[in-house]
Amino acid sequence: MSIQESLRIVERGDVALMEWDLVGEKVNKLSSPIMTRFDELLDQIARSSYKAVILISRKPSIFIAGADINEIQTFKNQEAFVGGASSGQKIINKMEEIPIPFIAAIHGAALGGGCEIALACDYRMATSDNATRIGLPETRLGIIPGFGGCVRLPRIVGLQASLDIILAGKAVDGKKALKMGLIDELVPLENLEEYALRLAQEIKSRGKRKKYFKPKKTLDRFLESMVGRQVVFNQAKKTLMKQTMGHYPAPLKALEVIKSTYGMRNLNRSLDIEAKGFGEVAVTDVSKNLINLFFMMEGVKKQNGVKDPSVQPLPVQRLGVLGAGVMGGGIAYAAADKGIDVRMKDIQLGAIGTGLKAAYVLWDKKVKKRRMTPKQRDRKMALISGGIDFSGFENLDLVVEAVVEDMGIKQKVIGDTAGHCRSNCIIATNTSSLSVTEMSKGHPHPENFVGMHFFNPVDKMPLVEVIRGEKTSDVATATVFEVAKKMGKTPVVVKDGPGFLVNRLLLPYLGEAAFLLGEGMSIESLDRFYKEEFGMPMGPCRLLDEVGIDVAIKVLKIFKKALGNRAEISPLLSQLEGTDRLGKKGGKGFYLYDENGKEKQVDHSIYKELGLAEPKDPLTSRECLERGIFSMINEATLVLVEEQIVSSAEELDLAMIMGTGFPPFRGGLLRYADSVGTEYIVDELEMYSSRYGARFKPCNPLRNMAKTKRTFY
Repeated sequence: MSIQESLRIVERGDVALMEWDLVGEKVNKLSSPIMTRFDELLDQIARSSYKAVILISRKPSIFIAGADINEIQTFKNQEAFVGGASSGQKIINKMEEIPIPFIAAIHGAALGGGCEIALACDYRMATSDNATRIGLPETRLGIIPGFGGCVRLPRIVGLQASLDIILAGKAVDGKKALKMGLIDELVPLENLEEYALRLAQEIKSRGKRKKYFKPKKTLDRFLESMVGRQVVFNQAKKTLMKQTMGHYPAPLKALEVIKSTYGMRNLNRSLDIEAKGFGEVAVTDVSKNLINLFFMMEGVKKQNGVKDPSVQPLPVQRLGVLGAGVMGGGIAYAAADKGIDVRMKDIQLGAIGTGLKAAYVLWDKKVKKRRMTPKQRDRKMALISGGIDFSGFENLDLVVEAVVEDMGIKQKVIGDTAGHCRSNCIIATNTSSLSVTEMSKGHPHPENFVGMHFFNPVDKMPLVEVIRGEKTSDVATATVFEVAKKMGKTPVVVKDGPGFLVNRLLLPYLGEAAFLLGEGMSIESLDRFYKEEFGMPMGPCRLLDEVGIDVAIKVLKIFKKALGNRAEISPLLSQLEGTDRLGKKGGKGFYLYDENGKEKQVDHSIYKELGLAEPKDPLTSRECLERGIFSMINEATLVLVEEQIVSSAEELDLAMIMGTGFPPFRGGLLRYADSVGTEYIVDELEMYSSRYGARFKPCNPLRNMAKTKRTFY
């Protein structure tokens, strides 16, 4: 890579354009060589007679995307992290100290270090284009802004707005950036350079400036006072603890740094505190796990879903959805939202209406939040049509089947659909539990049949399991993999098998919760252990309600038939079968829900209905957690090592994080297993097996790993 070409000065009279365009890279990122080149150019500018300098990117949709994460991973200790942050700070400080005004002309992503460079400029403008996003996402990687973001952003936009961005790792669009004072001008994309040059001419006589936040409203003035700041910091910490349960140290450290430096006049002292805080969180396992997750996500973007990298997916411009309903409407929404034409089919016009309404409601929420205009919503809605016949199916590239979970019905629907489509049209089933190989027998060209399992609700859940049947072709797999990515989802390819991957691992965990309730544990304690202590997004009882108790029982029965003693069903769940306790969708399960599906409280009457005494919580949180989590690890070892349902530990962990919300700070199920140790896990499973039965018996691959002290990574 030519460093000189990647970062260069182009003269426009007495104004310098500093052009960022990393050779051979899709994005501009801050590495040591680039920062050294930046430093050299700043020295050159300091010796020049330029009257203004404009920082501008020549990438189509990136300003500067932040620091090179690969380089961050090379730092081995806290001193190295502090040193890296300090050296970056010094270079950016130099830009601030040069007596020539700097303008950041932002189009596209200005994130992390890119945002921090912009913050040190005297003036900032950004395009109104949707690609423009400005923010500090560092806490999402388990670190904090280390190039001055914690110090400069609060000074420019005020305490509340800066905490909102930094603690949550947010990025804002140009319109919001202008409103909060993060930028000075919002301009059309096509006029960015023109407007930047015009601003340069205007400010030549004014020179540099230091912009500080000046609250206008009475409440804002109070919150910026010494007393008000304390209120803001206390409330922010309280909110963080509620959201993270203390499992994520980076947001708390960022808050501590901002609290220590806000209002401090000595900039260098403030930056030293920030660099030290950066080093303290960068060495944590949480940061390492979140960065590993980042690389797993980036890896998916470069993959095609099959072993042969030369396989090309078929282009998909028109997609069909069989079975409109809420799930079908969610799939239609996800496709149309990314510009794909969608044709829905159902046996009833009322269902088509339900599907259309489901999509409309999701876009209308964006309109109400001002993230979309009514015209944009209506244009997207126009991409979805529907009917009760196969009109238009002869032109489809891909059809996703989302009808009732019944093998006979699905096979018939798939066969009928194939007869109305082109021979190379790919048909995918959204089944959550039925065999894709068996289902493909209904298709005249089984090589064009594949599983595409979305998780509910489709608009919120990021995972798509791409399931290969025995005869599924590489092209069909790659096509569905690519479409999932286009929809904004994270696809993971898995082999056909009972429950595929995520449900296969999740159901033993959910099933064990019922056994624990039968042994005297309370719903509140179980859910608290898993949510607050372990970090799951919700406890197992609450999740059973979300999935649907009837659905969970149905799938557990399928697992029992396929897996034998490893999938025991608690007598409690058998008692609930056929009752009106369906979970959230029925308004009553382990919890009670209002007419809008909002959780109200635990329904304590369930204990009496199940013939249970009032719970006494006789078991420790450790046992409750281990019985659920270690059961998942046991099953995951079989899935990965013996059955090869998934091809790598990384893919399994990515699927569990994206599909179940397994705590990202733990790195995934198998990375967590490595942190605990397979020897300990096997010993505990042996003990639980002797107490509670064969469902805890450690599988042979896990035993072998423990004997040889091997890890999953």
